[in-house]
Formats: sequence, structure tokens, C-alpha cells
Amino acid sequence: MSFAVRVGTAGWALPRAWQDRFPQPGMHLQRYAARLSAVEINSSFHRPHRRETYERWAASVGPDFRFAVKLPRTITHERRLAAVDDLLETFVGQAGGLAEKLGVILIQLPPSLAFDARIAMPFLHAASAALTCPIVLEPRHPSWFDTDVDVRLVDARIARAVADPPLVPAAAAPGGWRGLAYFRLHGAPRLYWSDYESEDLAAHSAAASSAAATAETWVIYDNTAAGFAIGNALALDARVKHDSAPA
Repeated sequence: MSFAVRVGTAGWALPRAWQDRFPQPGMHLQRYAARLSAVEINSSFHRPHRRETYERWAASVGPDFRFAVKLPRTITHERRLAAVDDLLETFVGQAGGLAEKLGVILIQLPPSLAFDARIAMPFLHAASAALTCPIVLEPRHPSWFDTDVDVRLVDARIARAVADPPLVPAAAAPGGWRGLAYFRLHGAPRLYWSDYESEDLAAHSAAASSAAATAETWVIYDNTAAGFAIGNALALDARVKHDSAPA
């Protein structure tokens, strides 16, 4: 069994330079969803959204579109995964407004948060039990990339994201639970700002197509600071579809 590759960006802003590539009329999310199959909601990291807001977003897109939602910073950065049952329950209730269009929950950890099994594993098992969709973790401390940690992530059914630029060599390949491959491409060499060149996109396409042979696969461009993410996503989406089309 092979899977389609979902391509999108962090947020659905449409830079002026790319707006003519999206159909009119409609709100930005509606126009975005007419061209791309997924989006990552990062605003949920900074502030909560009402369940009704998520419901409105879900109603704005087609049946095959999916959202990834970033876990709030109150859980990951303020309480640092400890004593967060109340916050997790609230978040699950809010994001549940996306219903079947909730595709992935993203957990991005602070760079200072080292792996501590006594705290991390109870939280990750609780998150896995509370959520019906796949979960992907983006750790940013080297201690999370040990083989023992990878085995623990598999046990908790938590995928580990591919991050570019990679923190350590292991971050350049999917880890943890292999049912999901999630690529977060932040721009390199300048984080959030750099454009990806044609040869980069070819490498992204090859990696995503290989992952999609065995796992649900997402590619999210987060190099949004100068507006390059949308162009990269459109180019990759076209490349992936071309490469996967029957000969």
C-alpha cells in the first residue's frame, strides 16, 4: 500500500506574489485549500482557539483536506510536559472541532528540554490516548535522538519529525512510530527566511515519495518569513504529483 503525499505550509497566508496562483473569490483558507491538501496551524501554539473557530475552519475546506495543529506552548514550554492533564483536555476539546479533518497534532519542544523519561513518557502516552489522530514530535535537544528514545516513541505511537536544517544527523530522517512521516522544512541556511532551490525540492520529493511507500506522509514548509513557503509548496506538490502519475 502506498500513500499520497500531503503538501502544505505553516499557516495559510497568501503572499501577494503568489495570489494569482489561487482561485478567486473566497477567504484565504478557502483559496489555499483549493490548491494544497494540508496546512499546519501554528497560531494554536501562541493562543487558544475556540472549538467554534476550528469548526468554521473545517467547514471552509473540502472533504479531503487535513489540518495539523500545534500543541500550545503552555504545555510544551511553560509547564514543560509536567502536570498538564487539564491543559491537554482543554486543547483536545478545542481542536476536536476539526472532526475528521484533524490530521496530525504537532508537538514542538523547546531546545532546552532534554529527554527525561519520568516526565516525557507519561505525557506522550496520555497524549496518544487522548487523541484519535497521529501525533508527531519535533524535539530540539540532542538527547531525544538516542536509539532508546526512538524505541520509546514507537511504543507510544509517536512519530518524530524530519526537521530541516537538522539538529543532529538523525533529525534528517523520520523516527519514532513509522505510521507517519512528517517533514518540517524551516529554510536553510537561514532559518525561516531561505528559499529552497530546485535541487532541494527534488531531494524533498524523493524523500517524501520514499516515505509514502509505507507511511502517511506530510511535507510542511515553514520558511514563511519572506513568503517562500507557498512557492516551495506549490512546486513540490506539482513535482510529487508528476512523479507519482502512471507512466
